[in-house]
Amino acid sequence: MMQNTLTRRGFLTAMTATAAAGLAGCAQIRGDMPVIKVDDYGNPLRPGTDVDPALGSYEAMYSAREDGGFQLPAIPVKKMDPRYLRQIVRDPTGEQPGTIVVDTNTKFLYLVRENGEAIRYGVGLGREGFAWSGRAIVQWKRHWPKWTPPDEMIARQPELAQYSSANGGMAPGLNNPLGARALYIFQNGVDTLYRLHGSPEWWTIGKAVSSGCVRFINQDIIDLYDRVPNKTPILVI
Repeated sequence: MMQNTLTRRGFLTAMTATAAAGLAGCAQIRGDMPVIKVDDYGNPLRPGTDVDPALGSYEAMYSAREDGGFQLPAIPVKKMDPRYLRQIVRDPTGEQPGTIVVDTNTKFLYLVRENGEAIRYGVGLGREGFAWSGRAIVQWKRHWPKWTPPDEMIARQPELAQYSSANGGMAPGLNNPLGARALYIFQNGVDTLYRLHGSPEWWTIGKAVSSGCVRFINQDIIDLYDRVPNKTPILVI
């Protein structure tokens, strides 16, 4: 099955149209975290089996685990489109290693690596996920964050007022919309309100959803969180 990825020219065209002022520099990324390799067409190698003794299987990658006092359930990977499972692909972005690139069209997020490679994660996008584009940085990261819906969301869904900042937000947990981790995106020192975050709703990955920003399977946002430091550059197109 051919994968639907952007060409380098497509990325450069999109960046010219939408990106804000660039942010220089690279971030160090860890090379010891589990990922899945793909063939020349972007298809996962032997899905559901041991792809590499150092990496393990999809079942191991997305297995149930205890994290921060919470018990994350296993992800039924055989029910998912394998394109949206974590894997190594040829980098289509041309960005510097250590850069995060969110492609809102294909619903892939790339973490650019050395040697022309990238780790690709499938993501789901809500209204807020399409509301901003450009270059920015990961200002900070949170482990099992509280969730405070923005005023615009509360205006659409008044029942969320109980979780407003004035009311202290929603406590961390398995049903919290930010999931196990959140990365907060700032541009020129200003909060964009753009977030990369976990979600218990694995079936929404690869889809447009009703609310939220850029959502990951919880096991995947934990992986990304562990790979990137604060001040990591990000490009959203």
